[in-house]
This record gives sequence, C-alpha cells and structure tokens, in this order.
Amino acid sequence: MQTVKQPLNGQQAYTRLSALCARSEHCQQDMLDKMRQWGVAEAEQAQVMARLVKEQYVDDARYARAFANDKVHYDRWGRRKVEQALHQKRIDPAVCRDVLDAVPPQDYVDALMPLLQQKRHTTKANSPYELNQKLIRYALSRGYDMEIIRQCIDVEDEDEFLD
Repeated sequence: MQTVKQPLNGQQAYTRLSALCARSEHCQQDMLDKMRQWGVAEAEQAQVMARLVKEQYVDDARYARAFANDKVHYDRWGRRKVEQALHQKRIDPAVCRDVLDAVPPQDYVDALMPLLQQKRHTTKANSPYELNQKLIRYALSRGYDMEIIRQCIDVEDEDEFLD
C-alpha cells in the first residue's frame, strides 16, 4: 500500500529549495514545478518564490547565462536549440536574446566543426551534394543557423580538395 505524502508548507519548501539553489543554478520555472510537485499551496508558492528571488537564490538571467554556456560549449547545441530550451523554461525573451547575443558566433563555429567532421566520416552518401545535404540537416537538428552551417561546410569542402 502506498502512503500519501504530506504536502509541504512554505517554510519547508523554502528550506529545500534554497539548499537546492545553493548547489546549482535553477530558474523560477524549475522551482515552481518542484513546489507544485510537493503540494505547496498557490499563495505560499508565490511567497517562497518572491523570497528566493529577493535573496538571489534564483536569478533567471544568471541561470540563462550558465545554461547557454553549458549547452554551447559542452553539449554543442546551436543558438536555436538553446533559445527553444530557454523558452520552454519560460525565461523572459529579452533575457534570452541578451544572453544569446553575448555568445560570440565563433563559439558556434568551434562547436559545430568537430561535430560535422565526425558526422562526415560516418555518413554514407552517393555524391558530395547528398553528403552536404545530410550534414546540413544534422546541423539544423542541433539548432545551428544556416550561416554558421555554411561556414563550416565550406571549410570542410576546401579541406577535402586540399587532401
């Protein structure tokens, strides 16, 4: 028989969430989702969230910067994919735009080049045109803009002719 968990009150939720935020960055939407999951009353959710923001445990702009940095440099996501993920987290579009504009375009190129080189070696195609189309689709699925993709594909093609 499954026991029903007791819903948390505002103070208990604040204690848990502040400890969670002290360990890693989280956005307001993450915190609201957790409180709903724990059964915290709506009015208490607003109070807890206001306190977390006031005490700077939660800062959506700081979260967005850390998230974008991690996704571009470690997971090698393109701008569009990062932007979509931040939108799903309900981060303010102005904050997203500022954060993503701060990432230099060269960082996207540096992230995409090794991905395309690796993908080029494992992709089967009947012609160079077909191979480039497959690489473009792959890069688009990773969230890269066509301009960045073209830069990387053009460099790849030039390298192929030099060999």
